[in-house]
Amino acid sequence: MELDSLYQEVILEHYKRPQNKGLLPNQTVQVHHVNTSCGDEITLNLKLTNGVISEISWDGVGCSISQASTSVVSELLKGKSSDAALSVIETFQAMLQSKGSDRGDESILEDGVAFAGVAKFPARVKCALLGWMATKDAISQSLALTGNNAKKEQK
Repeated sequence: MELDSLYQEVILEHYKRPQNKGLLPNQTVQVHHVNTSCGDEITLNLKLTNGVISEISWDGVGCSISQASTSVVSELLKGKSSDAALSVIETFQAMLQSKGSDRGDESILEDGVAFAGVAKFPARVKCALLGWMATKDAISQSLALTGNNAKKEQK
């Protein structure tokens, strides 16, 4: 498989027209993740309301894979419970760490299956995971925060 085949139409569409790009205020948490291998960066705001992801917004710089993948995760997880979102992230991570043997489950990952081919290119796996790991981190921090301060979440 050539590197060019990674850039499927869905990846290019999310790169050209990213979903939820532009940081929104009033987040529960903000995280910043950097792929030290290549310098890609993502800042992600997440708002958790009653255990459900009510808002995800992000901004970042990097390759088309990292930017498109962050667009996909931000769109896919909005409206999901924190448990459901973490399960989807785990499924995506398993697909990318499969070295190409797991083609992904479209019923769970939707546009995320477009990144299945990235698994065959170890140097690009971190690019595709960047936004997903930032989202996982933000969910974990939100749960810790809201678990300790439920009244703040309701504001």
